[in-house]
Amino acid sequence: MDFQYHYTKEQERFREEVRSWLQANIPEEMKNPVETEDFTEKMYRFWRQKHKEMGEKGWMYPTYPKEYGGGGLSVSHDIVIQEEFRRHGVKGPFSNSLLIPSLFVWATEEQKQRWLVPFLKGEQVFWQKFTEPKSGSDLASYQSTAVRDGDDWILNGSNAFVSAHCSPAPDWLWGPMQTDRNAPRHRNLGFFMIPYPSPGVEVRPQSLVHGTEQHMVFLTDVRIPGDHLIGGDHDGWQVANTTLEQEHGGRGSAGYSDEVVDNLVDYMQAKMRGGKSPGGNRVVQQVAVQAYIEAHLDSLFGSRTYWMYTNRMEISWEGAASSLYGREYTMRTMGKVRDVMGMDALIGSHDPLAPYGGMQEFEQRARFIRQHGAGSLNITRVVVARRIGISRTQERPAPTPATATRFAA
Repeated sequence: MDFQYHYTKEQERFREEVRSWLQANIPEEMKNPVETEDFTEKMYRFWRQKHKEMGEKGWMYPTYPKEYGGGGLSVSHDIVIQEEFRRHGVKGPFSNSLLIPSLFVWATEEQKQRWLVPFLKGEQVFWQKFTEPKSGSDLASYQSTAVRDGDDWILNGSNAFVSAHCSPAPDWLWGPMQTDRNAPRHRNLGFFMIPYPSPGVEVRPQSLVHGTEQHMVFLTDVRIPGDHLIGGDHDGWQVANTTLEQEHGGRGSAGYSDEVVDNLVDYMQAKMRGGKSPGGNRVVQQVAVQAYIEAHLDSLFGSRTYWMYTNRMEISWEGAASSLYGREYTMRTMGKVRDVMGMDALIGSHDPLAPYGGMQEFEQRARFIRQHGAGSLNITRVVVARRIGISRTQERPAPTPATATRFAA
């Protein structure tokens, strides 16, 4: 079987268009840095503007329909855009894209125009507000409350580990709130859009081993209009699960992407050209080859799920299995990086002696943190178990834009 992706002539023509624009518009000093803490205010202002320009071209979210701010482009275009963005150091969206499926499936037409259009065009920044300090990965145990007050809602509660994606502040926070203390679990939540800044909303940075990309959010008697509720006032768990379907790997990804592994192979080859092998034996070479194989296996898992999603197929265990493999392999990879590169793997990005800008040192910290996203590895294992029928309970996938709407976005 041929696993190599073969590009069409149309894709190569489109690649030239994208590449030419990026070369003309993205100066070297504005490219996305290795360390998130090196992302400056000047970079932020630059990329806010570039995201809007790319949003007008439909390159920020290529496969979503034009009527909602997307590109209306094909999967073939999307593959090229992702590859060229990575190659040219493009900073990804400041917003958490996991909101998009929930808006497509659950929002009214008016709400889509209000929030989905500026989201897909890169005009506003949206942060996900899910984890509570006391609940951890048990999202259904949500304690933060939303109480009706006439046509409005009054919100109170707190959240932790709210990702910023290098943006200093959002325009909107989004996530579930408990709307009915007497309703049963999974039927007691609403899903809300919260403007920022607003009276009573406080955002504080959390300093973790990989930087200050996470935040605490505190809500104290925050008043929002009734039309900021997505879905019904008892449908928040269902709306959130459309988000979680993608967070657990249910959209997949197109193409291969692991720059750390590419650097590791390059490091080995450079040493070999110099007449020596790191570690002095071929066992270390085998370690690098294993990392390379695992990275491409991850690419195959992600590509399969992406193919299923874009062909409007229901994704059951496949997305979660892909996510589980990907997160576990990335941690194994960092161990292999240390085995091959030795002390070079521990030199930080600000040291001039650091190979590859110190990416391998930063990723050791960042990939450890990523193991706890999407409800932790244990939650991902539970999702797989339930969907292949070996758990005490079983479940079907939540609705997504690919299965519940006319858009295979």
